[in-house]
Amino acid sequence: MKLDSKFTKINCLLFGFCCLILTSISAQNNTNDFWSHVRFGGGIGLGFSGDYFSGTLAPSAIYQFNRQFAMGISLNGTYSTRKDFYKSTILGGSVLGLFNPIPQVQLSAEFEQLNVNRQWENRLLITDENYWYPALFLGAGYTINSGRVSTAIGIRYDVLYDRDKSIYGSSWMPFFRFYF
Repeated sequence: MKLDSKFTKINCLLFGFCCLILTSISAQNNTNDFWSHVRFGGGIGLGFSGDYFSGTLAPSAIYQFNRQFAMGISLNGTYSTRKDFYKSTILGGSVLGLFNPIPQVQLSAEFEQLNVNRQWENRLLITDENYWYPALFLGAGYTINSGRVSTAIGIRYDVLYDRDKSIYGSSWMPFFRFYF
């Protein structure tokens, strides 16, 4: 009886090991196909004046399901400061869906979640802030496809816009996207 128990355990381990190897081989064969549908892009922002600076880095990756549909993720990091007024660090990410009903038109939906950290300098009545801010953008744009590179320019609207909490000056904002 003990021999059968050991034999069964060994068979289960061997079966599991074989399944793991077959899954790994299968995944490696499909990896090239998966990565051929992944496109990278993002955005860089820079703004400054005499006493103000703002810099943004927002890398992004999408999976192109077919010519019409794509879905992906994006990271966002922004640092801004105004001398003797405040410093702000904003970190977060988003989930993005793209739909091209025709090759020249791109419709988009993007849910963004940002952690906003503002530190006020020399302000007695204003306390520092640290909060999460959600945004839901619906957008439309014009797309130019040039080989593997696609560029879209358009406008988007934040459905959840809150004037008191948003890091954006308006619920409407232009966008420029590129993916290669």
